[in-house]
Amino acid sequence: MAQFPAGHVPLIATLLRWLRPRPGSLDDTLWHAACARLPWVAALEPERRERLRALAARFLHEKTITPLAGLQLDDGERVLLAALCCLPLLEFGPAGLRGWSQLLVYPDAFRVRRSHVDAAGVLHEWDDDLAGEAWDHGPLILSWADVRADLEDPAAGYCVAVHEMAHKLDVLDGELDGTPPLPARWHREWARDFQCAYEAFCAQVDAGRETAIDPYAAEAPEEFFAVATEYHFSAPSLLAEAMPEVAAHLARFYGPPPAL
Repeated sequence: MAQFPAGHVPLIATLLRWLRPRPGSLDDTLWHAACARLPWVAALEPERRERLRALAARFLHEKTITPLAGLQLDDGERVLLAALCCLPLLEFGPAGLRGWSQLLVYPDAFRVRRSHVDAAGVLHEWDDDLAGEAWDHGPLILSWADVRADLEDPAAGYCVAVHEMAHKLDVLDGELDGTPPLPARWHREWARDFQCAYEAFCAQVDAGRETAIDPYAAEAPEEFFAVATEYHFSAPSLLAEAMPEVAAHLARFYGPPPAL
């Protein structure tokens, strides 16, 4: 069978985009109800809120939301989840949705089995109870109970949906390392400033000192980025006071945080 020359690939991609149905607009009633339940969305400027609405519509068009373990989600709750997941994409855009197709939602925290072989070749296994997880090239997974808890206290520094979406953005360049795809010069500045802040934060945690930011951020550079992302949206003043360079990079990457 004859093959198309390489130059035809963009034409094929364009044709596939043309054949694929365009994302529809969100129902006004469902969208306004979601905004009323999402403090971070309600606090956005009108232009950014409309941008988020278009992203959420695209999310619902491209992703399958699958409730598990007997959980049922109505249309309004699906719109709410789509809007939450798209908050970190307000400046990055729909390219942040690449590489995965499914959002799995458990009613509560879910348990996963972990394993690790140490340097001596000994296998260690344990169970983790999680509020969320993002697979590198697989689904994004959330606990509905934890999503609801975040909404009840929106300024507490937690938002599991944006935490997991930060991981999805992080891995777009092929490496889960706390640095999302960025222009070369910004990439160097980001890596320098985040590494410096991460090492200082880990030293605080290792010394047993109380930290303003959740100590889970010391687990790994990618968790540091994801936790800082949560604070950007839910406690930006605290982040700016504790880590001004990190806060400045995130404000440039995500846009200004919502004024709760």
